[in-house]
Amino acid sequence: MAQRPARQAPKAQRAQVLRTERITPNMVRVVFGGDGLAEFELSGCTDHYVKICFAPEGADYPHPFDMARIRAEQPRELWPSNRTYTVRSWDPDTLELAIDFVVHGDEGLAGPWALRAVPGQEVTLLGPGGAYAPDASADWHLLAGDESALPAIAAALEQMPTGALVHAFVEVADASEEQKIAMPDGVGVTWLHRGERPVGEALITAVTELEFPEGDVQAFVHGEAGFVKEIRRHLRLDRGIPLPRLSISGYWRLGQNDDAWRSVKPEWNAQVEREQESVAA
Repeated sequence: MAQRPARQAPKAQRAQVLRTERITPNMVRVVFGGDGLAEFELSGCTDHYVKICFAPEGADYPHPFDMARIRAEQPRELWPSNRTYTVRSWDPDTLELAIDFVVHGDEGLAGPWALRAVPGQEVTLLGPGGAYAPDASADWHLLAGDESALPAIAAALEQMPTGALVHAFVEVADASEEQKIAMPDGVGVTWLHRGERPVGEALITAVTELEFPEGDVQAFVHGEAGFVKEIRRHLRLDRGIPLPRLSISGYWRLGQNDDAWRSVKPEWNAQVEREQESVAA
C-alpha cells in the first residue's frame, strides 16, 4: 500500500494590525498587513481561512511563532491558543488582509481581542487553507449560514460567475447585522432575522421550503453544527445531492467553546455521515 505524503505544518506568518472597523454591532473587521505577509498567497477559494495564534499572558516568544519549538521547550500553559477565521479579503499589492470577527462582549478569546486591537499589535497567522469556490459549471448555487459563515458567503457572492442563479440565505440577529455586499448583477442575498428563535431555525425552514430549481446544484452550508446537521440531512437524503457537490461544516457548536468543539468535531462529522448514509442505504 502506498503511503500518504506527510502532512506539512501550516506556514507561520507575522501580521500587524493596521486598523479596525465596526462593521455591524456584532461584527468587527481587523485589517492586517506588514512585510511579514509578503509571502502570503491564496489559491482562489472563497472560504480561505487562517488560524490566528494568541500567546497566553507571560509568554515572550517572538512573532512569527515557531510552534514546534514552543511545544518542545515551553510548558503547556504557555503554548499559544489558536482560532480559525475566514479571510474576508486579501490585496496582494498592498499586503492587506481583512478578517471579520463576530463579537459578543467579553465572551470567547478572539472576539474580545478584536474589540481591543490597536494598530501595531502583532499576531502569528497559520495558513491559509480552503476548499470551496463557486463552480461556473453548476446550474445554480445554494448558500446558507449564520454570522460565522457570513464572511465566506460574502466572498463567494462577490465572485459568482456572471449570470449565476443563486439562492443565498444568511441568518443574523436582526436588521442591524445586515451587511452591504458587492455582488454581480442579478445575484442577491436573503437576510433572515433570528430574533428570539434558536440559532439556525430560520435557515432550516428557508432551505427545506425552497423550491429547488432544476439541474446541478453546488451547495455551501456552514455555521452552528446543529442546524448544519439538519440541512445536510435534507440535502443528502431528501434532495439526493451527491457529496462532491456539498461544502458543509459546523464552524461552531452551541454550548461548547472552540477548544471543546474542535476536539470532538472530527468524530462528530464522521458520526453524522455514518448515520445519514445508513438511512440513505
